[in-house]
This record gives sequence, structure tokens and C-alpha cells, in this order.
Amino acid sequence: MKFLISLHINPAVLDALTDEERAAIGAGHGRFMEELKESGELLITQALVDPSQAVVVSVRDGQPVVTDGPFVESKEFLGGYYLVDVEDKARAVELAARIPDAAIEGLGVEVRQVMFADGLLEA
Repeated sequence: MKFLISLHINPAVLDALTDEERAAIGAGHGRFMEELKESGELLITQALVDPSQAVVVSVRDGQPVVTDGPFVESKEFLGGYYLVDVEDKARAVELAARIPDAAIEGLGVEVRQVMFADGLLEA
């Protein structure tokens, strides 16, 4: 079963962390990725740039309209994700609980099963 484990970032929470705490988060993600590669459960992981570099595209009167910023008015944003292939939801939740962000008040780790997939990762 495939699950998307998404990381929801609150910049105010990250800004309040010390350099050591931020370094620990990075190191924790590194260990987590290595463990998932070794177990064969990691399909892909991606980190996304800050929303200040994002644009929103909509079509009005047949023409694309591009605006700055994330698509929702929110202080939180999607910071990245892990796509995993695991036995069941319980295992996906177990993995999500090991992500360093899950232990920090104000950051979120969401687990959502993939309903269908098409593309290069299909096996």
C-alpha cells in the first residue's frame, strides 16, 4: 500500500528553533531516509522551496493568470513529503511518528493513503 507522508511547516515555529534544533531535524531526516532506503519502503522524497518562491496559476477568460504565493491564505505550507510503500496504514503511521517534525509542537505530519497512481513509480 502506498502512503503519502506530508510535512506541514509553520515558519514561526521554525524561526523559534535554535540552530542546534534545526540541525537535529536535518540529521533526523537523513537517518530516516537511510532507514527507509534500507528497508525498501521509500519510493521518493522531495523537499519544496519556501512558498515565497511559488506562484498560483488559474485560468480566467481562457488566459492564464499568475499570482504570487501559496494557493491558500495560511501561515503553514507544505514543506515536503515522503512517498512510501508499506504493508498497511499502521506501518505508515509508525514511520510518520519517527519523522523529527512530529515531535515539534506547531509542525504537522500527515499520513494519507494514495488512491491511485500513474507514472514512473508504478511497479
